Amino acid sequence: TYGMNVHHTIANNQLAEIPGTILFPFFLAINITEALRASIGWVEPGLGPLFTLRESYYPGDIRFDPFGFRPKDAKGYENMQNKELNNGRLAMIAAAGMCVQEQINGKGILENLGF
Repeated sequence: TYGMNVHHTIANNQLAEIPGTILFPFFLAINITEALRASIGWVEPGLGPLFTLRESYYPGDIRFDPFGFRPKDAKGYENMQNKELNNGRLAMIAAAGMCVQEQINGKGILENLGF
């Protein structure tokens, strides 16, 4: 096992094994970032109709690009977004396939690969 003596668990059981001291800050960080994203894109409930996007907001654009990878033109930005969506969908299908495989044979991903 390449010098690793690690207990391998299946992916479907890993969330339950994480201690609450790590899990709580993790979910808190997710909550804060989602609240910031919502405040950038959505109109506040008292300032207009419910579930209304801001006029200046383009879906997915939260103005965070520290390395300058974002294309400057709208067509390039749309192309980049489509590539990200397609790669994300493929990754979700792959992860779902690994979880199904673990449920069927009861072995973890690394065990199936021979580690």
